Amino acid sequence: MPDVTTQPGLSLEPFRAVRYASSKVSSLAAVTSPPYDLIDEEALKRFMADEPHNIVRLILPQQDYGDAAETLRSWLAEGVLTVDAEPALYAYEEAGEGVLQRGLIGALGVHGPGSQVILPHEDVYPGPIRDRLALMTATRANLEPIFLLYDGEGASATSRLVDEVASSPPLLETSTGDDVRHRLWAITDPAVHASIAADLRERQALIADGHHRYATYQALREANEGPGPWDYGLALLVDSSAYPPHLGAIHRVIPNLAVSDAVRLAKAAFRTEQLGPDLSTALERLAAQDGTAFLLGGEEDDLFLLTDPDQAQVTNSMPDGTSPRWRGLDTAVLHRLLIPELWHITDDEANVHIVHHDAERALRKARRTNGTAVILNPLQVADVLAVAAGGEKVPRKSTSFGPKPRTGLVLRTFDTDRR
Repeated sequence: MPDVTTQPGLSLEPFRAVRYASSKVSSLAAVTSPPYDLIDEEALKRFMADEPHNIVRLILPQQDYGDAAETLRSWLAEGVLTVDAEPALYAYEEAGEGVLQRGLIGALGVHGPGSQVILPHEDVYPGPIRDRLALMTATRANLEPIFLLYDGEGASATSRLVDEVASSPPLLETSTGDDVRHRLWAITDPAVHASIAADLRERQALIADGHHRYATYQALREANEGPGPWDYGLALLVDSSAYPPHLGAIHRVIPNLAVSDAVRLAKAAFRTEQLGPDLSTALERLAAQDGTAFLLGGEEDDLFLLTDPDQAQVTNSMPDGTSPRWRGLDTAVLHRLLIPELWHITDDEANVHIVHHDAERALRKARRTNGTAVILNPLQVADVLAVAAGGEKVPRKSTSFGPKPRTGLVLRTFDTDRR
């Protein structure tokens, strides 16, 4: 098998997918979930209670990853999970109110860290990589796809093929609790596989979601000698020119930092304004800001808007060699100036918690932890693409591209994907 790191561009290969047998579960909606890092403790309990075969029992096992591996084996033996008869690429559609995205799920050729084929745009941390590596090693599986974007320039052969396939009856269809419909089609024709391979070969892709999982693919490949299934990882590839992504905000919660203290310390570099308790009004004010801005809230009833950071302090806080565009990112100012310099807090996973999209949930979590919620505007897609193209990475958890693929619709195991 060729060394995928020497290939000139993207490689998305057909494979024999592992999928739920609809006759063995209550519904596909009941056994699938969002990506693992979007599931909080409350949601995990709900998924565990809803259906005994929910995918969270594999991606977030409650004991150890040996249990996840045993559960996967037993579900395969019992026929809860089945293996498709033929290798395929899978056209995948997500559709709902204001949502339509189509892409292609396949086995992604893994490239080395220096490759310019698959571009990360966020930094990664060792802890999540160790966690996912332990899971993938124990289960010998990729249990959920990462999410990649490429620019098909409005007319890629791959996106045209996906749209053509989507006009036929799907292999499966389900609607989830967020009112999004998910449909899947298997593409088994080797001639179509060859056409897609030729179209993708010279292209680059941006990691939209799954930086730690892609880094885990790389670590898994390094840990195994010789060619094998670890040279590939499960991925959804979407043409961003045909289906522009939505970019949402990721908020922060700083436990044990009272809002009054957070505001007082922030005044050393920011203009602060007390807004009152109405979240919707405060979010409108935040969204209306042209420059760097943050919304703070917690136990106190009032919300506070931070704007107009002192540019001298911003400049002094930034690492050498970063571009003006990188230094202007809200998350760069947050992680280089506000959290470490003004609040004197170590910026790590223990001290800075993450909440995707939902500002109200971030505020509730801040109140439970006697802390401060930092509500952010989403970054601009153009800024993220430009930073990645320049070889830089935005600070951790700066972006939340969507819609993300549903976990559990398509799995890939090493033992069933022998090449």
